[in-house]
Amino acid sequence: MEFIHYANQIVLYNEREKILAEVSFPALEGDTVEVDHTFVDDSLRGQGVAGKLMQEVVADLRKTNRKARLTCSYAVTWFEKHPECGDVLAG
Repeated sequence: MEFIHYANQIVLYNEREKILAEVSFPALEGDTVEVDHTFVDDSLRGQGVAGKLMQEVVADLRKTNRKARLTCSYAVTWFEKHPECGDVLAG
């Protein structure tokens, strides 16, 4: 599974360039982004792909020294279950 990283989006495409999974986190002010959308195609549901997207976001935010505000309901729930990743959340 190869995720493609863009400035404010992480995507998984199939061989026909169709988006199978994505998370978007547009820039807000300063070094803060908003995790506002997570999508996983029905063909991949139940395989932990959304969680892998969140892990990719955490790694990206740590690498780029940014913080996140969460408006995506999946992201809110995921971060509640992974307090070890709270260092990337905006105060």
